[in-house]
Amino acid sequence: MSSDLYGRTERLELSDQNLREFEAVVLDSTPDGIVLSRSAFYPGGGGQPADHGVLLWLGVETRIAGVRKGDDLYLIPAEGDPVPPVGTVVRAAVSDERRSALMRTHSGLHVLCGVVFRDYGSLVTGGNMEPFAARMDFNLPEVPPGFKEAVEDACNAEVSADRRIDIRVLPRKEAFDIPDIIRTATNLVPEEVEEVRIVDIVGLDTQADGGTHVGSTAQIGRIKVTKIESKGKGFRRLRIAISD
Repeated sequence: MSSDLYGRTERLELSDQNLREFEAVVLDSTPDGIVLSRSAFYPGGGGQPADHGVLLWLGVETRIAGVRKGDDLYLIPAEGDPVPPVGTVVRAAVSDERRSALMRTHSGLHVLCGVVFRDYGSLVTGGNMEPFAARMDFNLPEVPPGFKEAVEDACNAEVSADRRIDIRVLPRKEAFDIPDIIRTATNLVPEEVEEVRIVDIVGLDTQADGGTHVGSTAQIGRIKVTKIESKGKGFRRLRIAISD
């Protein structure tokens, strides 16, 4: 299966993360999920939640409250909203406010990951995000004095550096030849995946990732480390907030 397909749906957001509006044909449709021929709705994964938005068809609006992965990519209509019949051409719009916030937040987490790996050698053990707020867990046995302030200052120095964020897709073997391409303690890329999507904050952090990102670190905004929590022996959770 091509990396830009999920089931019968062409995934437009993988090649154009700034795309917010598109047209598509309805391939399947029930109150439990709508399958489109093409979609720019990010379905969620890697800690990044799914997009929200709307479908417009024949003068009707269907709100999209989420996305579900299965044999196909299913857009989840808001409860009670009408669903378009199979064969209908729909005009779709992804919520720009939510997606843009999540792109900034996700890129901010990659800056955090790059800084902590570079300066402390710690791998990621988990993470999650909502718009402008996120957490990342690290294998970090010791927390040195001034760690919170040092990490925050280093992250914002990388934001100020305006580092370019590049996306590319590589054959699996070529991708795994890149040093430290997996920044998690466990390799989460399934064996059957033949092409690996790479997110590269040039000069700071290169890793396998399927989410959406801004074009440079300067677009993230200010990163604030709001809290550090102990998550068992040798593990720490860092919470961050993103602001303008």
